[in-house]
Amino acid sequence: MSDRLRGRGVSVAAARGYLERRRMLKVGGTGLLGGLSLPLFLQLRAEAALPVVAKAKACIFFMLEGGPSHIDMWDLKPEAPAEIRGPFKPISTCVPGTQISELLPLSAGIVDKFTILRSHSHKDNAHQTGRHWVLTGYPPSFADGQAKGIPFNELYPSIGSIVSRELGPRGAVPPYVEIPNGLGPGGPGFYGAKYGPFTIDNDPVQADFKVRDLDIPGGVSEQRFARRQRLLSGVERLGAGGEAAGRAEMLRSYYEQAVDLVTSPDARRAFDLQAEEPGVRERYGLTSIGQCALMARRLVQAGCRFIGIDHGSWDTHFDNFTSHEKTLVPPTDRALWALLSDLDERGMLDETLVVMMGEMGRTPRINKDAGRDHWSQCQTVILAGGGIRRGAVVGASDETASYPTTQPYGIQDLLRTIFGLLGVDADRIYQTPVGRPVQIVNGGHRIEELLA
Repeated sequence: MSDRLRGRGVSVAAARGYLERRRMLKVGGTGLLGGLSLPLFLQLRAEAALPVVAKAKACIFFMLEGGPSHIDMWDLKPEAPAEIRGPFKPISTCVPGTQISELLPLSAGIVDKFTILRSHSHKDNAHQTGRHWVLTGYPPSFADGQAKGIPFNELYPSIGSIVSRELGPRGAVPPYVEIPNGLGPGGPGFYGAKYGPFTIDNDPVQADFKVRDLDIPGGVSEQRFARRQRLLSGVERLGAGGEAAGRAEMLRSYYEQAVDLVTSPDARRAFDLQAEEPGVRERYGLTSIGQCALMARRLVQAGCRFIGIDHGSWDTHFDNFTSHEKTLVPPTDRALWALLSDLDERGMLDETLVVMMGEMGRTPRINKDAGRDHWSQCQTVILAGGGIRRGAVVGASDETASYPTTQPYGIQDLLRTIFGLLGVDADRIYQTPVGRPVQIVNGGHRIEELLA
């Protein structure tokens, strides 16, 4: 019975409700169900039937690839020994009692718009496997650096692919976009390419920035383009049945997405950064992360569900302090400040979830090369909008920012919280191509402290 119920896309809650209803019929008028009272049973059944209510319409997810130094940015320890604390000083913020690094003066002025989670923790200190875990909720089955060539049915879907499948499109733009590169391991996994991201594979800060698939290819007339559209039905007929049907469906999905992008003025407008006033672009910063953040805001306005922003070079084994001070933190500070301020001014922040994190933090102890190494046991996550509290600090770390001293929150906890705010049932189960049932999030609990 359970296999029949779960199948593809039946939630655990729904299956549980069905089972309880069947058992209820067997109980008759006794009022007992294996020791469970009728009132309690009815309460549980009602709770199981409750839909997941979305607080957020979209999510902008910053992946600071490589691992930002939490102890130099969001969780400073000024009383720690010199070999731990580093050179940066804490500064006061607009929220009394909350301090962050002097490297983040703009963010300090809007701490009342976001929440700082200082007790995120997991146990994967590698880049590729760590990112896969963070983005999918599942430890990978491959060694770090060995993801290439792994069959889809051995990989788990990422946050964006799950959101794309569960919520679908909300406008002419693709529901899941990554910019300016893919977010790394994960992707659509066993869901298949249909739920993969539309990747903007060039950087919007470049003078020649252009998004592919927004124009009819050169040499193709409108009449020829229309004929290609009509050929789609023929492709579907040729692919009817079996494995070919799956390929035809994938081709159809790709083609429809491309047609939508080419023919929709709204889609074309969303990707056109030149439509923004120069002052707005400057406010975000004429940097990669700044213009990606601006693009993300425009995509949310156009109906995109999930935008993943890849921002790399945070793997600071050497010259950690110079890198953070000169090249990494200032543009990130400006991008976060501009995005949250802009969303709030437009009345969009309460329905747009923003998450900023890396796959890990950095070691509290400074190494011999003035760097910090991999450290996943304690890191800081920034969350804003879409049902998140404003101006809060959740969790705390020890005197060296090595381990949480409060309840540690893991990857599954964070993903359950994100999915819940987006209206995705994290208990839903899908089957892999080989018939193995996989829950969207296996384990974890929603982080109530984060919620407004």
